[in-house]
Amino acid sequence: MKLLIVFAGLIAFVACHHPLSDEFIHEINEKATTWKAGRNFHQDFDVSDLKRMMGVHPDAKDFRLPELVMGERSASFDDLPENFDSRENWPNCPTIGEIRDQGSCGSCWAFGAVEAMSDRVCIHSNGTVNFHFSSEHLVTCCHTCGFGCNGGFPGSAWSYWVRKGIVSGGPYNSSIGCQPYQIKPCEHHVNGTRLPCSGEGSTPKCQNKCTNALYKVDFKADKHFGQKSYSIKRDENHIKQEIFENGPVEGAFTVYEDFVQYKSGVYQHVTGKALGGHAIRILGWGVENGNKYWLVANSWNSDWGDNGFFKILRGSDHVGIESQISAGIPR
Repeated sequence: MKLLIVFAGLIAFVACHHPLSDEFIHEINEKATTWKAGRNFHQDFDVSDLKRMMGVHPDAKDFRLPELVMGERSASFDDLPENFDSRENWPNCPTIGEIRDQGSCGSCWAFGAVEAMSDRVCIHSNGTVNFHFSSEHLVTCCHTCGFGCNGGFPGSAWSYWVRKGIVSGGPYNSSIGCQPYQIKPCEHHVNGTRLPCSGEGSTPKCQNKCTNALYKVDFKADKHFGQKSYSIKRDENHIKQEIFENGPVEGAFTVYEDFVQYKSGVYQHVTGKALGGHAIRILGWGVENGNKYWLVANSWNSDWGDNGFFKILRGSDHVGIESQISAGIPR
């Protein structure tokens, strides 16, 4: 497809490829120098459904938590390593290496939060407590967090953890925890075994009880709480130090059409339109071929990207990746 452009009396045709086409993937790989694109989504996947998966509401910045006051730290910025991976630093905390699946629901704001909360409970218990916080509970019951599957506010998710507590819950159709996720995983991607995505993604009803009959802990007794929640200053050293000392954090950024085709390397936006805001979990950092990056876990299942993970340019607030960092300490 070509787009007709008229400027100063001149007529020009500019290539305008469908964001899930082979031509667009080829265009990305011609322009990108630090990363590689490839087919993640079916070519006929509805772009409107793709946009629906961007669940950070445009008003999320208005619900950003107060920034953490930096007091005494166990290490100075100069002591931070060049490369850091929370999976390797806390090997007794298996949730750090997990990739979840939000399905056809704009619930990334909740997934990024409960994933980091699960990691932090394990880390702060020295690996003795493994608790899968329920994305289901947070998405359906936190009415101050936004609009469920229609987008939410990451900061409010962490505040809810402190005020109300969140129960346990694993993936769809699992027997893990009090409230497993109710929305079916669907096949966004190629070469997968899941059912095709239907485009549906309404928010399930809030239930103040355990929906997993095999789980024998009382709903109220199962709630785990945060001690405090906060934002981190838009500064790579402050973010690195927070991860280094307390574990993975939740971040958010603007997703462009080229990002959905990410396969490897250090992502930098090179072409395509903005699709919306997306929340993720940042678990480390490093340097690859001279390019500084954040190591990030997505929630589009492990078929996407690099087994569900990606790297993105670090240190310049690229596509807003350093502007909305939320975190907290478990009680």
